[in-house]
Amino acid sequence: DFWERMGEFLRHIGETNPVSLAVGCGALLLLIAGKKLLPNKPVALLVVVGGIVLASFVDLGADGVKLLGEVPRGLPVPSFPPVVHPDIRELFPLALACFMLAAVETAAIGRMFAEKHGYRLDSNRELLALAGANVASGLGHGFPISGGMSQSLVNEGGGAKTPLSGLIAAGILLLVALFFTGLLRNLPQPVLAAIVLMAVASLIKVAELKRLWRLHRGEFLVAAAALLGVLWAGLLKGVLVGAVISLALLIRRVSTPHVAFLGRIPGARRYSDHERHPDNEPTPGVLAFRVESGIVYFNAEHVFDSVLARVESPDNPVRLAICDLSTSPTIDIAGARMLKNLHAELAKRGVAFRLVEARSAVRDLLRIEGVEDRVGRIDRFTTLAEAIENFQEQPEPSATPCPPPQTAS
Repeated sequence: DFWERMGEFLRHIGETNPVSLAVGCGALLLLIAGKKLLPNKPVALLVVVGGIVLASFVDLGADGVKLLGEVPRGLPVPSFPPVVHPDIRELFPLALACFMLAAVETAAIGRMFAEKHGYRLDSNRELLALAGANVASGLGHGFPISGGMSQSLVNEGGGAKTPLSGLIAAGILLLVALFFTGLLRNLPQPVLAAIVLMAVASLIKVAELKRLWRLHRGEFLVAAAALLGVLWAGLLKGVLVGAVISLALLIRRVSTPHVAFLGRIPGARRYSDHERHPDNEPTPGVLAFRVESGIVYFNAEHVFDSVLARVESPDNPVRLAICDLSTSPTIDIAGARMLKNLHAELAKRGVAFRLVEARSAVRDLLRIEGVEDRVGRIDRFTTLAEAIENFQEQPEPSATPCPPPQTAS
């Protein structure tokens, strides 16, 4: 836990070893200078070699500097671990937590690098590779594996460009584990700490948080909640907190979608949101609107109330209401029934109701639910402009439906 560790750090800060601090700070300064003077060069490797050489000629251990120490030589013999039923019940929750943590960390670091270097991340391949690596680790009696943030950042800082760097690193690790573990005995741990600190520091992007604050306060709230959750309860729980808040905000947005009431763009046969473009021309007697979202069970009532409120406004007496479905990619049964109820309510007020520009899947559902029998023909040909022009040619539209089409479209 971050706060517990910070508390431990502050309680024991008086026990700081000045030599260890000097070695770590020196390594950190070299890494910072190397990043500026030798970009995309393996500066971290040179610092590691320099730390080993320094510890080999100067007895840093006598001054209290912790060294890496003996590293066992050789590779474990692959074998299938003995597993009994009680072990499975006890290990399953932990294994599930490890999987979720590994998947979240791998996806996060993968997306960050994909965005930074301009390539597409295949999440399925990432998970497949993660699964294969963990199977091999289990047979070799190793730890659970995930896409490590600090390791990936160190790899990038060394100039790596492709996954081939991972294969080369694995080959070098294999050679070191078999023949050269003795070389690592004198590696100062403060040097390792400096390398990890330098790599992870690049993850802290205050400018990105400021950008989120300017562009979208909701997204900033999600990011801040995830950040505080990670610091307070760990990576997995922090990401889950961010995901839950993000889902709640998404449901809130979708439950109250913007219902745009449309006006004609001057000099054109196109229509757009009159609220955003006050110079648009309203059509007397016509209420054209579109729902800028799918129409589903948890926003259908909001759409219904928004349209009726505008119809009942005395500013522009309405004789025809037209719903442009071009911005509603999906609709469910509740949404279709809402349209039937809206037709009935409008008919009571002497207002005709039409639907235009519905997508094929939406048209199919509306026909199955019987909406077409109520509101009239729903096809892929009639545009909003044509429906309004037809109304203007027939100044007294009927609230009863037009005959349904003879052929499916």
